[in-house]
Amino acid sequence: MTTFLNLRRRAVLGATLATAAMGLVALPAVAQSAFPSKGLRIVVPFGPGGVGDLTARIVAEKLTSQLGQPVVIDNRPGAGGVVAAESVARSEPDGHTMFLMSNGTAVTASLFQKLPFDTIKDFTPVSTLGYFDIAVVVPANSPHKTLGELVSFAKANPGKINIGSINIGSTQHLAAELFKSTAGIDAQIVPYNGSPALIGAIRGQQVDVAVEILAPVLTQIQGGALRALAVTGEKRSIVLPEVPTAVEAGVKDYIASSWNALAVPSKTPRAVVERLHKEIATAVADPGVREKLRGLNIDARSSTPEQNAALLASDIRRWSGVIEKAKIQKQ
Repeated sequence: MTTFLNLRRRAVLGATLATAAMGLVALPAVAQSAFPSKGLRIVVPFGPGGVGDLTARIVAEKLTSQLGQPVVIDNRPGAGGVVAAESVARSEPDGHTMFLMSNGTAVTASLFQKLPFDTIKDFTPVSTLGYFDIAVVVPANSPHKTLGELVSFAKANPGKINIGSINIGSTQHLAAELFKSTAGIDAQIVPYNGSPALIGAIRGQQVDVAVEILAPVLTQIQGGALRALAVTGEKRSIVLPEVPTAVEAGVKDYIASSWNALAVPSKTPRAVVERLHKEIATAVADPGVREKLRGLNIDARSSTPEQNAALLASDIRRWSGVIEKAKIQKQ
C-alpha cells in the first residue's frame, strides 16, 4: 500500500510539474495572442460614402476576417478632421482604436494655429493604405490641349486664367496654390463649396481649369465633358494611364497627391503596432482589396510605420510652405 501511495504521489507530482511546464511554455503564445482581445474601431474624419470612408470600410472588412474580431467604422466628420483625431489621440493606446489619417491630416496641422493634440507626437502611423490622384482638368472644348499650352497662355496673359478648386484650405485648394507657384503663373483661384459645385462651374466654363481629386471628375472625363491635362502624382494614374503627370507635361517639381493611412495613439506598444502593420500590409496586398480600391481610383500601397511617419512630416512641411507663400490665414 505504501508503495502504491508513493507511486500515486509521484504520478500526481509529475502531472502537476508537466502541467506547470506546459503552462510556462504556453505563456508567450498567450501573450502574443492577447491582441486583439476585442473588436477594433477605425475613426474616420469624414462622413459616410466618401473615398476615405469607403477605403476604410474595404480594409476593415478584410481585417475583420484576418484578425477574427469585428473592425467597425466610426464616422466623426468636422473641424478639418480635428474631432476624429482628438478622440483617437485620447483613446486607450492598446491598438483597438485606429485613426484614418490622410493628406488632409497634414493640411490641418499646417493650417490650424493650435490643435488639441500634436499631430507628430500623439500618433504613431502604422501603414498607408493607398494613394489617389489629383487631376488638372479643363472643359472638353477648351483651347488648351496640354498643360504646357495652358501654362504658356497664363504666362503670356497674367491674371486671365481662373483656377477652380474646393474649399479654402482643402488639399485641392492648396494643390492649386502649389500649381500656381510651381508653374510661375499669375492666376486667380476660385474656391467652391464642394465637388458638385466645382464640376458645374468647370463644365459651365465659369473657370478655365480645375484642380480636383480624380474620383469626382472621372466619369466627366470618361464621358467627354472634361479633359484631363495632367495628374499630379509621382506616376501616371492607374485608371487614366494615357494622361501624363504634371512633371511629364512640363511643370517641373509639381507633385501633389493625396493618401490614406491608419494610425494609433503614440503610446501603443511596439509589438501591437508591428502586428497591426503586418495585418494591414496583408490586407492591402490582397487581390480582392486591391481591385475594390482600384474601383475608387486608389493605388493600393502599404508602407512601414517609419515610411508613413516620414510622409506625414514631409507633407506638413510642404503644405506649411504653400500656406505661408499664398498668405492663407491660419485658423
